[in-house]
Amino acid sequence: MNGRRIGVFVCHCGGNISDYVDVAKVREAVRDEPDVVVAETTIFACADATQQDMVQAIRDQRLDGLVVASCSPKLHTFTFRGVAKRAGMNPYLYTQVNIREQDSWAHTDDPAGATEKAIQLVRAGIARTRLSLPLDPIEVETTPKTMVIGAGITGLRAAIGLADIGLGVYLIEREPQLGGWVARFGAMYPHQRKGWELVDQLAAQVRRRPLITVFTSAELTAKSGSFGNYRTEVRINREVPETIQLDVGSIVVSTGFETYEPAVGEYGYGIDGVLTLPEFKALLDSSKGELSYNGRKVSTVAYIYCVGSRQPDGNAYCSRYCCAATVHASLEVARLSAGVQQYHLYRDIRTYGKYELMYTESRERGSVYMKFPEEAPPAVARGADGRLTVTTRDLLTEGAELTIPADLVVLVTGMVPRKNETLMGVLKLPVGSDGFFNEIHPKLRPVETVVDGVLIAGTCQGPKNSSESVASGLAAVTQSAAILKKGVAELDPLVATVDAGACEWCGRCEETCPYAAVSRAHSDGRDVAQIDPAVCKGCGGCAPLCPEGAIDLRGYTDAQIRAMIDRLVEVSTA
Repeated sequence: MNGRRIGVFVCHCGGNISDYVDVAKVREAVRDEPDVVVAETTIFACADATQQDMVQAIRDQRLDGLVVASCSPKLHTFTFRGVAKRAGMNPYLYTQVNIREQDSWAHTDDPAGATEKAIQLVRAGIARTRLSLPLDPIEVETTPKTMVIGAGITGLRAAIGLADIGLGVYLIEREPQLGGWVARFGAMYPHQRKGWELVDQLAAQVRRRPLITVFTSAELTAKSGSFGNYRTEVRINREVPETIQLDVGSIVVSTGFETYEPAVGEYGYGIDGVLTLPEFKALLDSSKGELSYNGRKVSTVAYIYCVGSRQPDGNAYCSRYCCAATVHASLEVARLSAGVQQYHLYRDIRTYGKYELMYTESRERGSVYMKFPEEAPPAVARGADGRLTVTTRDLLTEGAELTIPADLVVLVTGMVPRKNETLMGVLKLPVGSDGFFNEIHPKLRPVETVVDGVLIAGTCQGPKNSSESVASGLAAVTQSAAILKKGVAELDPLVATVDAGACEWCGRCEETCPYAAVSRAHSDGRDVAQIDPAVCKGCGGCAPLCPEGAIDLRGYTDAQIRAMIDRLVEVSTA
């Protein structure tokens, strides 16, 4: 495509880029590049007003290529594709150049070097755009049904929401009963409603909706097909096991969490009277009168926070819900047994938002809060008199060492990822460094995954309380509706293609494809590779393995990548 008209917009990002990159110098360096007819800087390229300016420039200057040099394409690819579309330009003639994460943030100590790198990156983006071709999305008809995996409170609420907008739902639960963790709980914060009652009400609503089909003691074992039209296999593990096939358009994963299990001896775990938070919650929920343990009245409870969370040699993340859950439990103890002394040994209290009110009420009811140093956690032992003792230092009283006798010690354990090896293998879901399933972006695409049509919700994604879990489940409902209610889905056309004339069929591309998008086909009396564009994810893993060079990737062709490399390695003469 010769004689291009390309527009380049270089973003200050409110100082995130311009504090370290001389964006005006970048603009001046690229404005005379071949085929560049517009070169501008902007404070925020993603701002609505700036987007409108881009639309106007594309129309006025009859641009057929757009380069935006700003932040990660993970953030705003769809934003600027939308800009191109509104201006009447094919959205795949746009290139995102990352001069924030890959440049300004990486080279804060070298502004001159960062500026030179930005110039080269933008020149590479222009080189790619110069060879770009207009592409059309791949359209596929969708199946108006969704599979929800996991029937805890998130999955139950998501199934109800999906059915209420007219989508069929297959609700798959690995356990024999519905409800997950919440079904085990009594009073929950902040509404004081019992967990098992909430689950019973949701289960009754599920039963009243004919669009929902429930499978218990079941698990997903296979998935094939393409986005919008997945064919799945579900194994039902009953007296006579069977495998059934279900066709769905999208999948919502809400498989929940496990609770951290301390090692024997960790904070005294294994000593009679040392309980984890779930064990204490079960004791509390089953108590009818005064709180007692093994037939003995409980007069003193010591809570040790952050057990298994925020540990440099273990789970580094904060589990978020544990502080509020423990503070709520202490209020329940106060209501159940007046006069029980309660000591909270913490690193930091994170009863965020409206839950701060519970923290205040807990202190007003007599709970004592003591902050221990991170490097000197509390020690639990059984004294000579048979009682438990907790020894700690309290930073709020100038680091004084205190020994607290206790009838019960509660280890405030957080959430850890549930083991889902089979599911991860079937769905190819990525996990983060914390072991929980990873979304595309926590703010812009919080329940979507890199696998099209597979959504995540609730605590399989990370620690959440029940209301946050339900909210994410409803977000997954809206995303499924956006995909399936139209009846047609648009897929990204940036997929691999095969030059049948050059292909000699060695099978290496089929072996390496993690999505089973490659198969053997017969063409003109020869075996050649065939790629299903609806299944291909455009990862490009097959292209470098082809010994004949017969595979190319739309939008990232060999010619485009070579042109980018050539511009990157050129030495500036400025």
